[in-house]
Amino acid sequence: MRPEINPSSLHKQNYVFAKFALSFLLIGLAFRLFFSDSIRLPSSVVQEPPVSESKTETQSPLVSLPIQKQDEVDPSAAFTAKNESLTNRTETCDIFVGEWVPDPSGPFYTNESCHAIESHQNCMKNGRLDSDYLYWRWTPWDCKLPKFNPGKFLDMMKDKSWAFIGDSISRNHVQSLLCILSQTEEAIEVYHDKEYRSKRWHFPAHNFTLAVIWTPLLIKADIFEDINGVSSSEIQLHLDKLDKIWTEQYKNYDYAVIASGKWFLKTAIYHENDTVMGCHNCHGKNLTELGFEYAYRKALQLVLNFVTNSEHQAFVFFRTTTPDHFENGEWFSGGTCNRTVPFKGGEVGLKDVDAIMRDIELEEFEKAVEIGSQKGVTLALLDTTQMSLLRPDAHPGPYRQFQPFAQDKNAKVQNDCLHWCLPGPIDSWNDLVMETLVNLSKGNLH
Repeated sequence: MRPEINPSSLHKQNYVFAKFALSFLLIGLAFRLFFSDSIRLPSSVVQEPPVSESKTETQSPLVSLPIQKQDEVDPSAAFTAKNESLTNRTETCDIFVGEWVPDPSGPFYTNESCHAIESHQNCMKNGRLDSDYLYWRWTPWDCKLPKFNPGKFLDMMKDKSWAFIGDSISRNHVQSLLCILSQTEEAIEVYHDKEYRSKRWHFPAHNFTLAVIWTPLLIKADIFEDINGVSSSEIQLHLDKLDKIWTEQYKNYDYAVIASGKWFLKTAIYHENDTVMGCHNCHGKNLTELGFEYAYRKALQLVLNFVTNSEHQAFVFFRTTTPDHFENGEWFSGGTCNRTVPFKGGEVGLKDVDAIMRDIELEEFEKAVEIGSQKGVTLALLDTTQMSLLRPDAHPGPYRQFQPFAQDKNAKVQNDCLHWCLPGPIDSWNDLVMETLVNLSKGNLH
């Protein structure tokens, strides 16, 4: 006998089932939405721009980064993280992490008002027509960075002396400082060496002495290179001996900015204890390839050990490596730098060699800070790497020489994509120097 079915009961059962199915569907949808952020597509589906993996010194110096996503790290954050334990972060912000913003006020000086600019940095005189690169200002993210005050600086430096110790980038930096200070007082050159690489100036109204000491490797080196960078033999580099050209003068200066870097990428034979230990890039010499990293770390350890153990307690800035912006080759192989605007954060990263150098610098500097603090030595980091990395637009390029295209508009000329036009971004390095000095006087450095 078939059981009797009540229509109203059947309708109620269907209704309950429909509600249950709808609830189950909604719960599933919510579950999917809640966890969707953690679901990633396989790498074969998501394609990103390639990043150069070459580690030779002839690699392309610009490393293109993929467009930044929310879960990727801004390269600037790495600079901040690596600076956290170093001594010249102020209580309010990290002045070395920021961006370049338009500045219609322009530079302190012009290539006509300053007579300290060397010919290969005088881009306007040499024929560069554009001037947009002059109207940008370095701005930290978390605070205001005052412009350099030449009058205040000279007052602070009354009866003092200051040396820039390093390579041609240090000379480029001191030229910038001279140009800015000339708006308050013109310096008198009182010394230069035979090749005009080391110089000294005096500001009589403030009895202030400013010098640049050319010592591109900071340690003892036999260099066989002419003024145009052409080498006739490998550098003979003594990793256990400092260059006396600066160590014998060190006691004469109250302040010093010490820097090196790029010269360690050159072909060199390494000596220790008067014995050849190996080399860098010395193909065919039957020597152990130790790499520039080995020599650079050894050199910085020697330099910073000298500073922290010296009986003369100067205030020492250590400046980090300066990236170049050669594209489509190096300085010797047709490389150029034709960009006309700064990079924004996330658009470019350090090439391998610069990243390695900066890591070594921060590691050795931090060790020196710890030792120096116990001995009353003041060390400050001048971390110009990131701000310089973002300025591919302000190098002399082909205008390192006078009117390079006057005879032939298509002439192939050597480019300078390492040093800076004056006026130019290197002027902002002095804003950082001034801010560090001011914060030191206020006791705001930690």
